Amino acid sequence: MKITVVGSGAWGTALALLLLENGNDVTLWSYHQEESNRMRDTHENPMLKGVPLPEELKLTTDLSSVKGCGLVVLATPSFAVRATAAQLRELVDPGTIVVSVSKGIEKDTSLRLSQVIEEELQGKCPVVVLSGPSHAEEVGRRIPTGVVAAADELSVAQKVQDLFMNPRFRVYTSDDKVGTEICAALKNVIALCAGCCDGMGYGDNTKALLMTRGLAEMARLGVALGGRKETFTGLAGVGDLIVTCTSMHSRNRRCGILLGQGKEIHEAMQEVGAVVEGYYAAANAQALAEKAGVEMPIAQAAYEVLYQGRDVHAVITDLMGRAKRSELDESWS
Repeated sequence: MKITVVGSGAWGTALALLLLENGNDVTLWSYHQEESNRMRDTHENPMLKGVPLPEELKLTTDLSSVKGCGLVVLATPSFAVRATAAQLRELVDPGTIVVSVSKGIEKDTSLRLSQVIEEELQGKCPVVVLSGPSHAEEVGRRIPTGVVAAADELSVAQKVQDLFMNPRFRVYTSDDKVGTEICAALKNVIALCAGCCDGMGYGDNTKALLMTRGLAEMARLGVALGGRKETFTGLAGVGDLIVTCTSMHSRNRRCGILLGQGKEIHEAMQEVGAVVEGYYAAANAQALAEKAGVEMPIAQAAYEVLYQGRDVHAVITDLMGRAKRSELDESWS
C-alpha cells in the first residue's frame, strides 16, 4: 500500500520504518527541507540515533505526497495537528484512512486530537487512533511492542491492525477512541509528576502511589467524557503510563526530574530539547476537568506547579494531607 507518514520526529520515523518493513511503499514527510536533506545525506534521523534509514524510504517536504495513499499517518506535535489536517483536507483522497499518533488535547478547544482532525477533514476520511507503551527508540530498534488501534468502526481499526502488525509489533483493536486518547494525553501529565518525585529524591513507594492514583484520575475523566473504564487498565492506559513514568526515554519524565531538582519549567523544557507534551496537556486537563465537573487533585497540582509557579514540595504536602476516603469509593474522588 502507498503510505505517507506526516511528521519526521522520532515516532513518525520509527513508524515509517515499521510500515516499510511490512512491505508498503512509504514516504516520510518533513516540515523543514534542511531536516529532510540531512536525513537523506546521513541515512539517519538525529532524533532516532543508531537506526539506519534505508534507501527505499522516500523523503519529502511536499505534502501532496499524501495523494493516492491508502493510509496517512499524522505524527506531528499536538500543537501542529489542526494546521496540518487543514492542509490535508485539499490533498488527501476521500476514504483514505488517517491514523493519529500524536498525543494531547487541543489548547483552546479542549478537543481530542482525533476530533480536531475530523473537524478539519469534514468527514472525508475515517480517523483511527494508535496509542500504547511505545517509545520510538525501541520500536526503531525492533524491540517487541504492543499498541492499540482505536476507531469508531472496528473494521477500520482492523485494517490498521493488518498494516502495522508484525512479529515484533503487536496491535490490538478497540472502538473506544475517547478513552484511548484521554489515556494518551493525561499519562504525560502524570509522567511529569513522576519525574518531579525522582528529581526530589523520593522513592519507589511515592512513584507507585502517584501512578496508581494518577491512573484513577485519568479513568475518572475518561469515563465522564464517554470512554470505557476498561480502556484505562489496558495498553493505552496503565501500559503507557508505566513506560512513560519509569523510562528515561520519556521526555516528560526527564523534564519532571529537572523540575524536581529546582529548575523553572521553561528552562527544563529547553534542556530536554524536544516537545514536552505533558506541559500543554496539564492546562488542557485542567480545562476538561472543570468542564466535566471531575475532581483531579494530581492533575490540578501539576497545573499549579507548571502555570502558577507553586513549589513542588508544598504541592506534595497538600496532596498527602487530603481528607480521608475509601480507595474503592465509586465516585473515584
